[in-house]
Amino acid sequence: MARAVMIQGTGSNVGKSLLVAGLCRAARRRGLSVAPFKPQNMSNNAAVTADGGEIGRAQALQALACGLSPHTDMNPVLLKPETDMGAQIIVQGRRHATARARDYFKLKPQLLEKVLESFRRLSAAHDLVIVEGAGSPAEINLRKGDIANMGFARAAGTPVILAGDIDRGGVIAQIVGTKAVIAPDDAALVAGFIVNKFRGDPRLFDDGYAAITAMTGWRGFGVCPWFAEAGRLPAEDALDLAASRHAGALHIVCLCLSRIANFDDLDPLAQEPAVRLTMLAPGRAIPGDADLVIVPGTKSTRGDLAFLRAQGWDVDLLAHHRRGGRVLGICGGYQMLGRMVADPDGIEGPAGADPGLGLLDVTTVMTPDKRLAEVDAVDAVSGTPFRGYEIHIGRTEGPDRARPFARVAGAPEGAVSADGRVIGSYLHGMFRDDAFRASILARLGATSAFSYDATVEATLDALARHLEAHLDVPGLLSAARQVG
Repeated sequence: MARAVMIQGTGSNVGKSLLVAGLCRAARRRGLSVAPFKPQNMSNNAAVTADGGEIGRAQALQALACGLSPHTDMNPVLLKPETDMGAQIIVQGRRHATARARDYFKLKPQLLEKVLESFRRLSAAHDLVIVEGAGSPAEINLRKGDIANMGFARAAGTPVILAGDIDRGGVIAQIVGTKAVIAPDDAALVAGFIVNKFRGDPRLFDDGYAAITAMTGWRGFGVCPWFAEAGRLPAEDALDLAASRHAGALHIVCLCLSRIANFDDLDPLAQEPAVRLTMLAPGRAIPGDADLVIVPGTKSTRGDLAFLRAQGWDVDLLAHHRRGGRVLGICGGYQMLGRMVADPDGIEGPAGADPGLGLLDVTTVMTPDKRLAEVDAVDAVSGTPFRGYEIHIGRTEGPDRARPFARVAGAPEGAVSADGRVIGSYLHGMFRDDAFRASILARLGATSAFSYDATVEATLDALARHLEAHLDVPGLLSAARQVG
C-alpha cells in the first residue's frame, strides 16, 4: 500500500511541476519506487504514452524523473484549450468531449471516480505517489466539485504541502491568505508550506518565514532558491518558451501561434550551441536572415492559419522562400503549408475550408479519428533512424507526398516540395534524437555535438540535489500518508 503527498500552489506557475519532478528524482535516488500524479491538467503540450493515450508534458517529465514510461494514469484528466471559452477534455488518455468552461464544471463530479481509479492503480504499483495540484486551492469559487486540489486531497486522503512563489512578491499574503479563505477541513489537510523561487540569500527571509509559521500554524519545509538550470528541462507552458541562450550561426525562427501545441519540439533547438533560436512573437516580421522557419503544431489549424495571416506571416513566408530560405511545418503547421485545409464536419470549429499557404502541393481533410502513437522513423534523405510521436487529427494527401520526409514502418511520412526547401511532417519530438538533429543541422550548414537527453537527465539530478540542499526533503517524504 503506497504513501502519497500532494504539492499544491498558492497560484499558477509557482513551480509545482518542477518541485514534483525534483522530489520524484530525490525519492528515486533513495531507492523508492515513485510515480507522479496530476488529477487535472490544462495544457496543449501533451505527451503520447506507451499505452496509446496522451497526458500533460509536465507529467511525462516527472515520469522520466521517476525512471518510468509515461502512462495515462499519471494525468487522468487533461484539458486542451481550443478557444478562449472551451476545451477538449481528455479522460484517461482518450478524447471524452469538447465543452465550454461552464459546462465542464457540471462534468467534474462525474470525472472524480476516473481520477480516483487512476490514482488507486498507481498507488497499488508504487511505494510513493507525489501528486501535483492545479491552480490554487484559494480559488474557493471553484471548490464545489473540485477534482484538482482540495477536492481530490479530501477524497484520496492525501496530505498537502502548499508552495508559494516569492519571486512574484507577496508570498506571506499568498500563504497566509490561502489559510484564511479555505475551509477549516481543507486547511487541516495542509501539512506545511514551501517558499519557492527565492533569489539571493534565503536567510534574508528568516523573519518572513517565521511570520508565516506563526500566522498559519503550519510547518515550514524550507525556502527554495531559484533553480537557474530549469530552462534545460522541457517547457510545460507556451509562456515558458524561451529564445536560444546561444548565438549559433544558424538562425532558426519559430512562429508563436495563438494555439501553439506540442512545442517541446523546440526545446532541443533552444539548447543547441549551433543554433540561434528566435521565438517570434505576434506582430513581428520574420527576420530576413532566418535560415529555417518552423510553423509549429497547433490545437486549431484553421484558427491559427487565420491568426498567422493576421500577423502578415503568410507574406513573410513567401518572401523567405523566394530568398532561398527553408520552411518546416510540424503537424498543424504541415497542414497549413498545403493548398487547402478542410473541416467538413466542424471537428475543430465551424465547418468549412480555408486555402492554405500553398508552399506544399497537398490538401488536408479533418477527420474524427485521432492518431496517437510513438513511432520509429527513418529520415528519407540520410537514412538516419529516429524516434518521434504522432498526435493529430486529419489526413493529408497530394503530389508532394511522393517525396516523403521520412518512412515509418516502410510507409512514406510527410511531404517535401519539388525544390526540397519546404518540408511538412506529422512527427513531433524529432529533434530530441541527437543523431537525427545533427543530420538535419548538417544539411543546413551547422555542426552539432550536443546530447539533449543526457542534459535533461543531468539537470533532473541537479534539481534533486538543489532541493536536498535547501528543503527538508526527508520531512517532506515523511509527511506522505498511506493511501488505498
